[in-house]
Amino acid sequence: MNLLIVGSVATDTIETPHGSVDHAVGGSAVYASVAGSYFSNPGIVGVVGGDFQRKNINLLKRRGIDLEGLQTIKDGLTFHWSGYYEKDMGQAFTRETHLNVFESFRPDLPESYKDVPFVLLGNIHPALQLDVLSQINKPKLVLCDTMNYWITSAPELLKKVFRKVDIICINDGEACQLCETNSIPVAAQQLLKLGAKRVIIKLGAHGVLLFGKDSFFALPAIPLTKVIDPTGAGDSFAGGFMGCLSSSKKLDETAYRRATVAGTTLASYCVQSFSCRKTSSLKEEDINKRAQLLVEATKLPKLRFTTKKR
Repeated sequence: MNLLIVGSVATDTIETPHGSVDHAVGGSAVYASVAGSYFSNPGIVGVVGGDFQRKNINLLKRRGIDLEGLQTIKDGLTFHWSGYYEKDMGQAFTRETHLNVFESFRPDLPESYKDVPFVLLGNIHPALQLDVLSQINKPKLVLCDTMNYWITSAPELLKKVFRKVDIICINDGEACQLCETNSIPVAAQQLLKLGAKRVIIKLGAHGVLLFGKDSFFALPAIPLTKVIDPTGAGDSFAGGFMGCLSSSKKLDETAYRRATVAGTTLASYCVQSFSCRKTSSLKEEDINKRAQLLVEATKLPKLRFTTKKR
């Protein structure tokens, strides 16, 4: 195992204009680990109840995901979220949230996980993210994902996490909210000053921005004609990104850009079906074909303009 992923393991009941699912497997750790499994050997730390179906365990095992860190509370129920999307599917609306066993979840890392080189801190309470970091021995690279709820409820604790990680993954609205600015570049610079090597700012259907202290990279989203369910797209991006990075021989600018393409590719497949139905059954040629679309979209000839003399 070379990639540790900590986050929620859940079942989701979701309705979109294109259909619905009832108690489908979900959660940040699930989406991220399935996406990351195409490039790395991930293991997850999370918790489920006795109701978590065997078929979900089998799905994760088929993807080669290490489950030693997945706790099972036999007399408890798995975290369940129920929600829906309206026509533009730009926002999820919650009907019900039942934290169940996740409410008292405390990450307890197996000894075999404590020397893992790459770590993805999924979208969980910042206090739990700090707890995980305290149990790991000198990780090579740590990415932290978050959401607006933690920005509102625990901003200082979240900044404490950001000061300890190498990569911050956040969407545009969250970045501007946390940094109290309307400018994405200003927000990125403020986040970099906390100590991160890179800041990823997700733009949803408009792509992603990757900021370094002396670098900038913009990647468009895959132009999909039909989106079935956006749930888990951000987690799939993070998992694909970190999975690709963990397989890189050198963590240079090229590696970060390749990882951004990998994450965007996996996220594009995630939204084309409910749950992990699409991302759990891809072939190598599927990933490479779609990644090549992004390569072609960002390819420019060498440019030198001759300006008109006045």
